[in-house]
Amino acid sequence: MSSFLFVVPPLVGHINPLVGVASALAARGHRVSWAGDPALVRRLAGRDAAVHPCPPDGPGGPGRGAGDAVRPPEVRGPEALRFLWERFLVPLAEAMAPGVRQAVGVLRPDVVVADQQALAGALVAEDLGLPWATSATTSAEFADALAPMPRVAAWNDALLGELRRRIGHPGGTCDPRFSPHLVLAFTTPELAGPALRGGDRVRWIGPSLAARPRPAAFPWHRLDPGRALVLVTLGTANAGAGRRFLTEAAGAVRARAGRVQAVVADPEGVLGERKDDPDVIALPHVPQLDLLERAAAVVCHAGHNTVCEALWYGVPLVVAPIRDDQPVIAAQVADAGAGVRIRFGRAGAAAIGAALDTVLGEPHVRAAAAKVSAALRAAGGATAAADHLERLAGQEDPV
Repeated sequence: MSSFLFVVPPLVGHINPLVGVASALAARGHRVSWAGDPALVRRLAGRDAAVHPCPPDGPGGPGRGAGDAVRPPEVRGPEALRFLWERFLVPLAEAMAPGVRQAVGVLRPDVVVADQQALAGALVAEDLGLPWATSATTSAEFADALAPMPRVAAWNDALLGELRRRIGHPGGTCDPRFSPHLVLAFTTPELAGPALRGGDRVRWIGPSLAARPRPAAFPWHRLDPGRALVLVTLGTANAGAGRRFLTEAAGAVRARAGRVQAVVADPEGVLGERKDDPDVIALPHVPQLDLLERAAAVVCHAGHNTVCEALWYGVPLVVAPIRDDQPVIAAQVADAGAGVRIRFGRAGAAAIGAALDTVLGEPHVRAAAAKVSAALRAAGGATAAADHLERLAGQEDPV
């Protein structure tokens, strides 16, 4: 039996993929612990999950505020990248590092599994000489998006170097986003394209899907089997940016009410929760995986998990990226032919509706989505990830 420590940021989309991996390892008799936000991890992984609080006083630590770094919706492009690193990733890493060291001392794991945005996991493991694997819950880093911007790339490298000197091994050389031992990529080349970074350590495992907490009472009886079901969601981190877009998406659906019905994830109640609306069912929380089994299309922000989960079920997408990795993922969807990309900031009901008509009505889009689905399902998911981690724990070269 081996022991694994999963180090995760306080982000739903970065914890969910590892929940299935943790379950697969536990089913094989291994000991799995987490370093992260106990309330969030236990909500997603189960109330019995062993969680070492990290940071010990919540995201960002006392007074640090990494978890309080709420980015204004209008911040995008290079400014958004700077905000992400200087106001979230670096402060979070510094706040988490003492807790990760403490967790390693108490739990003595054979392998650390560090999310790409939980940089403390990688830097502490490198410093202590522990084998560690990267959990790449988005494929954007593989694309080397900063290559055309050498000055931005140099700034990013310098930031990482300074962070390593403060919380890691000053003489370390590896990029904490790419383990020299194993990189678990929750996608496949059929969607993401070839990996320009990560080399032969990358293992394409596809989505890791596991049972999730469900909303207490989803109104399944309101779904109309005679109409195409469209799921509209902007993920868990973009609620503040989505007011206009959700309103326009609802308008696009209502203009097609005779043949389309939508379920909208509406955490801020932008559309109002009308129980008598036959065309748009808007709720704060929706059972995404259950709905994807029934959906004919998805309208979303091109979040990596939502895209891969939709394509797992062969559901084509309308993608409207907002920021961060989303433009990269949206380009992957469009390049694979599995969806249509539109502009988040400008798309009105007419543009969203036209894109919906394409993904619902064009056979070649559905065929492309089915092709990507087959690749994702063949990749192995959580089972394949557990295989690779077992090999790493045994000091064998992952294959």
